[in-house]
Amino acid sequence: MASELRVNTLKDASGNNSIATSVVANGSAKAWVNFNGTSTVAIRASNNVASITDNGTGDYTANFTSALTDGNYAVTTGFTPYTTTNFTTYGAIYGDASTGATTKTTSAIRLVYKNLANDSNFYDSIEVNVVIHR
Repeated sequence: MASELRVNTLKDASGNNSIATSVVANGSAKAWVNFNGTSTVAIRASNNVASITDNGTGDYTANFTSALTDGNYAVTTGFTPYTTTNFTTYGAIYGDASTGATTKTTSAIRLVYKNLANDSNFYDSIEVNVVIHR
């Protein structure tokens, strides 16, 4: 038997800090993950991310535990630079201007991590953070 709780507003135990349930349902991250992107990739902490696929150097796929409604979600990434002096790196959704983010699906998101200043190669990152909002 399933149970259901219907409320309009949530408050903390002291009756303060209220928030509408629509904010919780619509504004919360639908998935997030912090993982080690070097050697054998490993999830440190996550929500709604079942696993990480290592597609090669600096190329990762985060696989969702529960599928999202559609592929129209926002992605925020953070990567630890591969050296302490090189911050001209970037992380991006896998894809290109002509085809778009072809690997951004309801069940996974593919990301790459590159260095622009020196050689434009892909690099593994010691810490990768991904947050999905929908």
